[in-house]
Amino acid sequence: MRKLFILPVALALCAFQRPSPEHRPTIAVEPPAAPANGAIFQASNGYTPLTNGQRAGMVGDVLTVVLVERTQGQSTSTSNTEREGNIALTPPATGPLSFFAGTDVSMGGQNAFQGRGVTGQSNSLLGEITVTVAEVYPNGAMRITGEKQLRINRGNEHIRLTGIIRPADISPDNRVASTRIADARIDYIGRGEIARASRQGWLQRFFNLLSPF
Repeated sequence: MRKLFILPVALALCAFQRPSPEHRPTIAVEPPAAPANGAIFQASNGYTPLTNGQRAGMVGDVLTVVLVERTQGQSTSTSNTEREGNIALTPPATGPLSFFAGTDVSMGGQNAFQGRGVTGQSNSLLGEITVTVAEVYPNGAMRITGEKQLRINRGNEHIRLTGIIRPADISPDNRVASTRIADARIDYIGRGEIARASRQGWLQRFFNLLSPF
């Protein structure tokens, strides 16, 4: 009876994946102690200009990334080839080879090919994910990282994001568009019954690898 109770609990705990070490939230570090130079203002003590407002600017700060990814590609190719060749010999009218007819020593060949291919692909990803600042570079650029996991109707969805942003691209409400992220790596993965139903079975995938057609 105890085993029957433990099994559903274990399945529920496994529904959410463990956070990736690369996408774990970054905790704010304690600023270094102020040097004993007698000055009142110390830029090292978490100084943030008043013009920045609530924008993220230090390690551990939180900001929201607006996902507005749209990509579309299309390619068309057309190919036509044609080749034709003929050869004919006229046999002598007298002598030992006079019994050949003109049609016996004539050849001809023709080859034609026509092909056309069209391919197109379109992708769209809209939404929001809140991330943390993992590192601040000397030029002011910041490396951000974050992860979001959702469980809806027995299906799991999780989004992972890393990249580099500029403070100038952060809006006054502490948001930045995903199109303004450098070296962006966005993973959107679904797991669960819905995701499994949209994939081929392992046996069918195996025969597709062996099929020559």
